[in-house]
Amino acid sequence: MSLLDLFRSKKTNAEPSALPILPEEIYSAGVLDLQDVIAPHALKISSRELDLGERIARTFFVISYPRFLTTGWFAPIINMDKVLDISIFIHPMDTSEMLRKFQKKVAEVQSQISTREQKGMVRDPMLDTAYSDLEGLRDSLQQAQERIFEVGLYLTVYGNTREAVDKIESEIRSVLESRLVYIRPALFQQEQGFRSVLPLGNDELDVHTKLNSAPLSSIFPFISFDLTSNRGILYGINRHNSSLILFDRFSMENYNSVMFAKSGSGKSYMTKLEILRSLMFDTEVIVIDPEREYEYLASTVGGRYFNISLSSEHHINPFDLAIPREDENPADILRSNIITLVGLFRIMLGGLSPEEDAIIDRAITETYALKDITAEANFAAIEPPLLSDFELVLSGMEGSESLVQRLSKYTKGTWSGFMNRPTNVDMNKKLIVFSVRDMEDDLKPIAMYIITHHIWNVVRKELRKRLLVIDEAWWMMRSADTASFLFSIAKRGRKYFLGISTITQDVSDFLNSPYGLPMITNSSIQILLRQSPTSVDLVQQTFKLSDEEKYLLLESDVGEGIFFAGLKHVAIKVIASYTEDQIITSDPSQILAIRKAKQELADAESAQATSAITTDAASFAPAQNTAASSTATLK
Repeated sequence: MSLLDLFRSKKTNAEPSALPILPEEIYSAGVLDLQDVIAPHALKISSRELDLGERIARTFFVISYPRFLTTGWFAPIINMDKVLDISIFIHPMDTSEMLRKFQKKVAEVQSQISTREQKGMVRDPMLDTAYSDLEGLRDSLQQAQERIFEVGLYLTVYGNTREAVDKIESEIRSVLESRLVYIRPALFQQEQGFRSVLPLGNDELDVHTKLNSAPLSSIFPFISFDLTSNRGILYGINRHNSSLILFDRFSMENYNSVMFAKSGSGKSYMTKLEILRSLMFDTEVIVIDPEREYEYLASTVGGRYFNISLSSEHHINPFDLAIPREDENPADILRSNIITLVGLFRIMLGGLSPEEDAIIDRAITETYALKDITAEANFAAIEPPLLSDFELVLSGMEGSESLVQRLSKYTKGTWSGFMNRPTNVDMNKKLIVFSVRDMEDDLKPIAMYIITHHIWNVVRKELRKRLLVIDEAWWMMRSADTASFLFSIAKRGRKYFLGISTITQDVSDFLNSPYGLPMITNSSIQILLRQSPTSVDLVQQTFKLSDEEKYLLLESDVGEGIFFAGLKHVAIKVIASYTEDQIITSDPSQILAIRKAKQELADAESAQATSAITTDAASFAPAQNTAASSTATLK
């Protein structure tokens, strides 16, 4: 009731001696309710639509379904990029009553079939099909495998103009009629239809179709998986329903992930985005970078960047030992390190025979003993041996001539500056990057093995939430020893709160390794970005992808693919903010533009500083002249 109506009612109903209108009544009559706020300023009801002022709404109902409904047939409508409301009303029906009706219907159909047979008429396939369907449904109802429901499916579309609504209606009709599902507008019932799709639960349209449980389940609206949790980082956008993919890898049974993508598909971009967002949640990140792509990221966030090469000032001693924790036995630490070093020398020396393997094992043990390092020693207080110490011990053993000769290039030859020095790498920052770009290709697997071993020793020292990113992991999968060592870390990392993220573009090299498939199965997260036609069949076979998912990977744009987390997987699109993009971009043209902008800014600041100095000098010159003149006057 408006304020004017209130006054009118008061005047009409009041007697001459009535009390005057109270201010509280005037105030209460003028207060807006929630309905006044959300209601349109005008409403016009016509036979085919509702005019809500600035928007036009039109309601439809489903009138007919095909004989079979496939799973997901309603998905294109639900995920349509249009403004629409959908209501599904499900009214259960009494099974015993439906069985009685089916019994009568079966008798009718059977009677028609018998009559046609008696008259010698040709068999009618429609009657036979109806009879078999009714009998099958009767059996399912009797065994409680199915139920019958009356289902009302209503849709309301919105547009700014009638032409826009007609276009949306045409799109919806074409999608549904291609699946033999037919809709009709709620003629002269648009008001009831509009109220039926409002979140009130009122079925005022009352247009129903009888469906049993199986086809009804195909209408279930939430068919696209969501990976949205209460904690974690934003990985991207769900391409099916535009929901956010928020996920915490440290909430899974293990914290590992694998990523397969062809070159230029955005794998490094997505990885750097995950690193940047993980750092905000107090996660320490360590990166093995084969192409020097993470240097700018490390400098931007205040991390450390180590360039590992033959001429680098950064060195890692492979004989370093991890400091045992309270729950670890020093003897186990020493034994594990010896086994790891045997695998390293197997790679360095081009393979070992069983006899050479035994000699190397004994030489490593004696090398540690030379420095008084035994199972009872304090590893933190003793300086570990170097590779030259190992060579000295090895040269004194019988049958080691070939081994010493092959080892000499690492101690005295061109490769001697790589690992024959004490470790001078300090990993006390949130982000640590080890670059092996400038390392020779023959030494890259060895360098990555040594770096990973050093990282593993640091990780075991103190329990913290860490993420180890190994880009171009196919380098480590080429050798059985490096692949075996990486797999052992992936299996044991959870105990030390460590997640391993392996990234590769060479899918065949990775999967052809005997440890490739175990690495995938031991990773709770798998990410597939755009694939090349030569490797997509292998990826499809490995991940059990459908043909639609296979073609999705072939046609995906940069930063698009499929995100697997446990038993769920969704189509993902990676999106970064402008600031994040400026930090993590790998696009050469974008990098050159950033460098050019920085250089122009530096030149401008330099020119401004030079101008300021010139101005100061000019202002200082008259003062000298004045002082000189004053002196002359005094004289």
